[in-house]
Amino acid sequence: MSELAGTPPGLSDVAGAEGREDVLTPPPTGKLSKGALSWILHQGTRDPYVILVTIYVFAPYFSRVLIGDPVKGQATVADISTTYGLLTALLAPILGASIERYGRRKPLMAFGLAIMVPLLFALWWATPGGLPVGLIGVFLIILGVVYNCGDVLQNSLLSRAAEKGQEPVLSGLGYAVANGLSVALLIFVMWAFVLPGQVSWSFVPAAPLFGLSQTAHEPSRIVGPLAGAVMLLGAIPFFLWTRDAPPTGVSFVASLKEGFKLILDTFGNLKGHADVAKFLGARMLYCDGMTALLIFGGLFAAGLMKWGELEMLAYGISLSIFGVLGGLLAPWLDRVLGPRRAIQLEVGACILILVAMLGMTREQILYVWPWDASHGVLWNGPMFRTLPEVIYLCLGLLIAVFVTAQYASSRTLLVRLAPPDRMAAFFGLFSLSGTATMWVGSLLVALATKLFASQVAGFIPIAGLLALGLLGLFTVKGGGREAI
Repeated sequence: MSELAGTPPGLSDVAGAEGREDVLTPPPTGKLSKGALSWILHQGTRDPYVILVTIYVFAPYFSRVLIGDPVKGQATVADISTTYGLLTALLAPILGASIERYGRRKPLMAFGLAIMVPLLFALWWATPGGLPVGLIGVFLIILGVVYNCGDVLQNSLLSRAAEKGQEPVLSGLGYAVANGLSVALLIFVMWAFVLPGQVSWSFVPAAPLFGLSQTAHEPSRIVGPLAGAVMLLGAIPFFLWTRDAPPTGVSFVASLKEGFKLILDTFGNLKGHADVAKFLGARMLYCDGMTALLIFGGLFAAGLMKWGELEMLAYGISLSIFGVLGGLLAPWLDRVLGPRRAIQLEVGACILILVAMLGMTREQILYVWPWDASHGVLWNGPMFRTLPEVIYLCLGLLIAVFVTAQYASSRTLLVRLAPPDRMAAFFGLFSLSGTATMWVGSLLVALATKLFASQVAGFIPIAGLLALGLLGLFTVKGGGREAI
């Protein structure tokens, strides 16, 4: 659609830009508009669902308490991820192509919000003897599908929300705000519900606020309603001020029919956009690995390091803080190296750090250095008292930086390479590249975990996916440093 605004420099001349990778792109000088800031805020208030529910708090509770076994729990979460990955792979590209013909994104985004918020509130009743585990799994599948489809709609408005040249800034700031807000929420949960009764610090309440019971795991269950409330509040300025695509006059049913044709045409047109196709193929592999790191990272830490609610909240807070650095680092790397080389650096760093993390346990450091209680503790605080725990935490902090930066740089690279009149359709393919093999990655994690009865073995396929994606990036041309 030619009306899409904010085409970044060189987008209409990708081939000519490939030879100009040694020229830096000066940062845009225009201030961010109210619509751009609202887009950033909406991105920021959507993502705490991922941090609170799918990674650090609710998912480990689901595995540790509701399933009752960390190995079986990791396999169960992998099965859930496999299911919503398959569904997203089917729906996301069709949605991206159809919405291009339908025009307006906000009505569908409001519909998705109306589904997610009640389901997030329903997680409060996810207790042993409460909602059946199978029903909770269905809720998590629906949440995953709706969230991922919402990403297609959110991303397709990036160029419309931004002024020319501001896309990397909005992309990076969106993830930075998301991690910053997630930090605030994690700190609040830890201060208000988990630390009370655990420490005698004067600034911590003597008992959990609102009468929440730690023995009933209510701090782990409250994060669902909390994420839903934040998501709802953050949507208000977005719906008020961020510019939507204009209606085309085509009904949604008719747009679905045209969307099928467009998606076939888009796949056909990939022959004329070889570098976009190669990038999406590479991203399909490395993003699957990144997604698996996010989905199973909290479960892995909780099971391998035997961390409870307090440690997992502190772990999530720490990684989210460093995730903010990743969101801020990405635009700089995109400008200095170009988004393609930035992604190569980010993915390569994740591989090295993951390999190191797999060699960590509470009794072992980096595969070869044994550690036991006779070595003592580093401090007398309530968490992260031993050297293996501190080293594992530091590795997690580093991987958080590069995982977050990779997501922002990947989105920028697609905006750089994709044709502007097909942006929503290509973002549908972008979502497909991030989810089409998600079920394969999750399936491999589930199979490896079950086969070897080991959480560590379950993570080996993740490293393989990252390595294959990194190799694929070397076949992509363009996406380097550009001049205005």
